[in-house]
Amino acid sequence: MRIATWNINSLRARMPRLLEVIDTRNIDVIALQEIKAKPEQLDLSGLTERGFEVAAHGFNQWNGVAIASRVGLREVRREIPSIPAWGEGDDGVVEARAIGAVVGDASSDCAPLELWSLYVPNGRELDNPHYPYKLAWLEAVRNYAASRLDVGGPGEAPGEDSATLFAGDFNVAPTDADVWDMTVFEGKTHVSGPERDAIAALENAGYADLTRDWLDAPGTYTYWDYKGLKFAKKQGMRIDFMFGSPAVRAATTGAMIDLAERAQKSTSDHAPVIVDVEL
Repeated sequence: MRIATWNINSLRARMPRLLEVIDTRNIDVIALQEIKAKPEQLDLSGLTERGFEVAAHGFNQWNGVAIASRVGLREVRREIPSIPAWGEGDDGVVEARAIGAVVGDASSDCAPLELWSLYVPNGRELDNPHYPYKLAWLEAVRNYAASRLDVGGPGEAPGEDSATLFAGDFNVAPTDADVWDMTVFEGKTHVSGPERDAIAALENAGYADLTRDWLDAPGTYTYWDYKGLKFAKKQGMRIDFMFGSPAVRAATTGAMIDLAERAQKSTSDHAPVIVDVEL
């Protein structure tokens, strides 16, 4: 099963680019973020003609996530347990930032996998209310992720886990090597200690960054701002990830960041991240 994740930065605007990536890279399943549309606003004919089923979650022109699969799609969920709302009191809204489903089935010769497409809040500034919201959001992801693992009882060996994969735009660069120049980011979000601790907590819970071991070289990023020719200058960040449970990590046979797509005109400011999994 070839799985991709991509912050597409408007699915309606970039459907032709998505179909090109699917065809060129032979994608079986893709998790999308920032689709920026309600499901009923999307023309999915290009995907369905290629045998994909699609589950989308979006309220308006902001945020929005989706999963498209041609190897089965069932048990769709549009909210991670205990995910926080954005806003105060009764005005708080659980944003369209998470969608999960089971992909893979016997008819496709792909063992079932629980896949989540996540668009983690940006955080904005360290003193902005969006920052603690981001940290609470990441904590909810970590807690749910941990619940998906069978770690065994006291004195017992760990059991087999449930084959779970969290994919998406995490809006965190976990290490200094994941940004082009740390001096530019000092005192800003995406690289702060609490944000990096939140990613470390997910890894300590048993989930592995599936792409790091397969990177061609340090400085292979996933996001470059449109401004200032950042992609041409190689001034990027690695903030898009796939975190897999032990069963998924053991079954991962390769990974790549599709830099060729980011070099295209009128594409997203993020590159697709792709992994091959043989469950």
